[in-house]
Amino acid sequence: QVQLVESGGGLVQAGGSLRLSCAASGRISSNHVMGWFRQAPGKEREFVACIKWSGGRTYYADYVKGRFTISRDNAKNTMYLQMNSLKPEDTAVFYCAAAFAPLALVVTTDAQYTSWGQGTQVTVSS
Repeated sequence: QVQLVESGGGLVQAGGSLRLSCAASGRISSNHVMGWFRQAPGKEREFVACIKWSGGRTYYADYVKGRFTISRDNAKNTMYLQMNSLKPEDTAVFYCAAAFAPLALVVTTDAQYTSWGQGTQVTVSS
């Protein structure tokens, strides 16, 4: 079982940047896909980005493409989400998650993720 802990959230003005981290304890294998999701008040949780642990293949939701960058440090068992050009509509609780997906490079549905962090709040002021 993988335990995940997010950090790096906070309050930032529109146009600013934040970097989220997701530290994993327990083994992240080459078969894992790691993802970021977010949930805004009154809205359903939505996919943001994911990365295949082996090989680093990435995939982004259209609404963050070109602004957010997902990456990982295998040696540190840590995943990151660099968020630039933040908008007020990016305000949400951000969650990292792990999916065991040996046959997939991309996993966008939250039901396939079996380990979740506690979330970190990102607030973007206008």
